[in-house]
Amino acid sequence: MLHTMDRTEYRSQAPVRTDAYDVILAELCSALFASLPRSDQRRKGVEYLRGLLCAPGRKSIRNIAALVGGQATEQSLHHFISDSTWDWTPVRRALAKYVARNAPPQAWVARPMVIPKAGRHSVGVSRRFCPSLGQALNAQQAIGVWAASEELSSPVGWRLHLSQAWLDDGQRRSRASIPDGAGLESLGDCAIEAYLETAARQDLPVLPLVMDAREMDVIAAVRKLRMAGVPLLIRITSTLRLTAADPALPGHSAEALPAQQIMGAARDFRRTVTWTDHGSSTATRMSLAAAVRVRMPYCGRGEFLLLGEGTSGRPWPAELWLTDLTGVPPATLLRLSKLVNRVDQDFTEIADKVGIRDFAGRSYDGWHRHITLASAAHAAAALSGSTDQGMSFVS
Repeated sequence: MLHTMDRTEYRSQAPVRTDAYDVILAELCSALFASLPRSDQRRKGVEYLRGLLCAPGRKSIRNIAALVGGQATEQSLHHFISDSTWDWTPVRRALAKYVARNAPPQAWVARPMVIPKAGRHSVGVSRRFCPSLGQALNAQQAIGVWAASEELSSPVGWRLHLSQAWLDDGQRRSRASIPDGAGLESLGDCAIEAYLETAARQDLPVLPLVMDAREMDVIAAVRKLRMAGVPLLIRITSTLRLTAADPALPGHSAEALPAQQIMGAARDFRRTVTWTDHGSSTATRMSLAAAVRVRMPYCGRGEFLLLGEGTSGRPWPAELWLTDLTGVPPATLLRLSKLVNRVDQDFTEIADKVGIRDFAGRSYDGWHRHITLASAAHAAAALSGSTDQGMSFVS
């Protein structure tokens, strides 16, 4: 049975903020916690969300409890997140629909998240090599699915990547309450499943999936996404072998060639494209972009576009992207690719500050409950523009 949270139930727990912030948070709480059957659970959900937004420092349960009520509250919040029976799935579904309705995305962006850990007991933690950091570390790794537009982005879905060691260790698996259906998957499969769980299976808009696939099996990822009917725009390595399908391309050949070589031959196709830098400067930037039609081995007879980007006076191309959006202009595709930067910026400026990586518990469901509510806190801040209005997240 669904319950609707009355605004008075929210307001009794909420800090005094701007009207826009207060209204958005009240509406969001009402939508998120409608599936929770008990009023005390809905109240704890509001308290936890408030703590993620307002508690100083690390968003631990202790710090959240200190803001909203002390030791007894700490025990009840710990139970609410780690040991309770409420289902985070409909809460996350409500979050995704709320964000899609109030900030219509241009694309879904799949982004990996590394969560460094000191010990070995947090669910899914293992020794991993992190390409973005260039080093191995003890960490959890997850894939977030973000609703992204040029104006803002917000995480709406998550999947925790589990190593073989965790899946084979019955004792650790049981202690963390990892579901029986969880199995071994590559990071690429994890990203695709995260998207399918979030968008394709929740009646959300069909939009391009944008992601960096340089560490993935691109052929396997493309085949799976096309079978699911998912439009894609993925960053690829320079060595991925493709077949040029454009007879106007200099040196056109039916032979499979590295993507870098094909795009090098398309140098004369380049055109200037302007785009908005999503970093702190929010400046207008210019790039050179070109696109040529290609085919991909083992992916059927359909054509793709290979998109190259670079800047004048630098080696060409700096980035390579592959898409099945063959009717979309290169300028539009390049701007869609920049949504990855939008997500990176919002992760740093909002998500990390509301504790997206701060869960210290050990249970699988506890991790998902925390990250769902942290995603909701991110949405509240992003949709209300609170980061622009000095709504301080003390860290």
